[in-house]
Formats: sequence, C-alpha cells, structure tokens
Amino acid sequence: MENLKVKAYDLRKDVVDMILAGKGGHIGGDMSVMEILVTLYFKQMNVSPKNPKDEERDRFVLSKGHSVEAYYAVLAAKGFLDIQDVISNFSKFGSKYIGHPNNKLPGIEMNSGSLGHGLPVCVGMALAGKKDKKNYRVYTVMGDGELAEGSVWEGFMAAHQYKLDNLCAVVDRNRLQISGNTEDVMGHDNLVQRIASFGWHVIDVEDGNNIDELNAAFEEAKTIKGQPTAIIANTIKGCGSAVMENKANWHHKVPTQEEYQQIIADFEARKEALLYE
Repeated sequence: MENLKVKAYDLRKDVVDMILAGKGGHIGGDMSVMEILVTLYFKQMNVSPKNPKDEERDRFVLSKGHSVEAYYAVLAAKGFLDIQDVISNFSKFGSKYIGHPNNKLPGIEMNSGSLGHGLPVCVGMALAGKKDKKNYRVYTVMGDGELAEGSVWEGFMAAHQYKLDNLCAVVDRNRLQISGNTEDVMGHDNLVQRIASFGWHVIDVEDGNNIDELNAAFEEAKTIKGQPTAIIANTIKGCGSAVMENKANWHHKVPTQEEYQQIIADFEARKEALLYE
C-alpha cells in the first residue's frame, strides 16, 4: 500500500521545483496545506481523471487559491496533469499553469484566488447537490487569514440555514499570513467556538499535517447529519523544513540554491523517519 505520508514529501519537492522554475510562488502555504490535499485526493474524494465531469463526483474548491502549486502537484499525482509539464511551464508567459487555480485545467472546479469566495460557492454546489438528489460531497480549503473576509461568514450562515451536511470546510490554521501573525492582523480568538456558534459541527485537528488525524476527521464529517462540518487543521506554515517553518517571510519566496539544497535534504530526512515509524 502506498505510503501517503512519504508521498506528501515527494510532492513538496515538486512544489519547490515548480516555484524555483517559475521564479515565484506561495511556498509557505503550499507546505502547510499539503497533507490536507493528499488526504482528500487519495483517501476521501470520489474524483477520477478518467471522468472529470462525472455528475456524481465530489467537488473541491481551493479557496486559498494562492497555494496553487501544492494543488497542481497533487492533481498531477492523481493523474489530472503532467508534473514535468507543470514544472517546466509554471508561471511562464502564456502558460495555462498560472499562479491561481484555473478551471480550464482538468480537475479544477473553480477559478480562485480572490479570497473569501470559495465557501460561498461551495454552499451553492452543496445546495445544488441536495436539490438534484445527488450523493456527492463538497469540500473547500480556506486559509485562516482568509477568514477576515465577511463573505466567509455569510457562507457559514447560509450553510447552516440549508442544513448542508454534504459540505465540509477545512481551515488551514497555520496562524501566519503575508503581513504577520493572524492574531495580530485580525484575531480569531477561539475559532472552534466561533464557527460552532454559526451552527456547524466543528472538528479540531491537533496536527493538521498528520494524514491519519485528518482522515479520521473527514470520516467523522461523513457521519454528521443535518449540519455542515468545519475541520480546523492546526498546521505549520512552511512545514517540512526548518528553513521555512513558522516564518512569515516564507509566505511568498523563492529559495536560493543553498536554501534549496537544505530544504530538499530536510524533506529526505523527514521521509526517512516516516519509513521507520
């Protein structure tokens, strides 16, 4: 059976190579969100590159669209894209692999990047599924800095109003955004209590970079009836290398060759440790 924890580090290398080739990218958030995307695409969601428009497919929107490099890497690993094509052409003039999700590419439901729109759109997708009597589930991943957008909270209210138990929203809670710590920029206080007060079932995942913990949370979400579920994934920005971890200046940064070598060495060390768990 494939070791998805190790796979997440292989995909991290793809992301760093992509950013190095494209001379730009949101590397910190890519690293924090990686296990969330791997868990969704390889353990949870019903999606296939053989039939990307299947009416019964699960829907996913990366609301924090600036972490598109991680999304491209996971989509390629799933078979929707060719990773070498992505790395070679990422962020080049005229390329289809732009710096935010582009729904002209297979497997991508919605263009995103303008923060605060993913959850409201997913509310519409989930409501449509209910009205059409479809069994698909709808997932979105938001950044914690994104929660300062008012449209997010309108989405939380509407999802509760319509009892959208086919909707699961994940917050990538890495506590850092481009201008610093989220609690200094626009504090969330107790995010679990805040979202629960909007009528959602909330699951607090202690280690949001742990695939086992994430998978258990997604399984729990499937059992909840009559209300939507939010998963608070407590992650580490820049997860995978001490060069980047918990450093706000790695929100959008291209590593030097020296930093690149150290980052890749850290990935390999983490992979080695995982193999002996």
